[in-house]
Amino acid sequence: MRLMVLELEEKLEALLFWKAEPQRVSKLAETLAVGESEIKTGLEGLTAKLSDRGVRLVVKDDEVTLGTAPELGDLLTRLTKEELSADLGRAGLETLTVVLYRGPVAKSEIDYLRGVNSSFTLRHLLVRGLIEKKSNPNDARSSFYQPTFESMSLLGLVRLDELPEYEAVKKQIDDFLQTNQ
Repeated sequence: MRLMVLELEEKLEALLFWKAEPQRVSKLAETLAVGESEIKTGLEGLTAKLSDRGVRLVVKDDEVTLGTAPELGDLLTRLTKEELSADLGRAGLETLTVVLYRGPVAKSEIDYLRGVNSSFTLRHLLVRGLIEKKSNPNDARSSFYQPTFESMSLLGLVRLDELPEYEAVKKQIDDFLQTNQ
């Protein structure tokens, strides 16, 4: 097996793909142990490499992320509409319920409560605008999921405690977590 030394551009691409959310230039520099000027040069090179691909580098202020090529807009709009018109399904309903009754809640807790990896389902709910992802103010490496105003409005809620049997369900979840951790 050949060991390959990755160039800065490839490292940036992999890191941005893995993170899947905007990253500050300063954080990229810190993570890759190089200067910010080197990161900016690497991002310029990565932009050039991606110029004829389906993925592009999106830059806003001091943050960068990977995004899709504008030329794919029609295709992605059609796929998004198909996805949005599909039923939530059991997994979507379970995950949304956990977020509604437990939110803000970490993905790890959602996975634990459901007993399965919820990544795809969370993405599906995010795309539909039913939940939102917020950074954890105490740990920049993690995030929380919480219901959106849109999901509350669709459910006819003014406050989350108006959910059916809100206190009882919340207590059941708390009890489950207490006895199973």
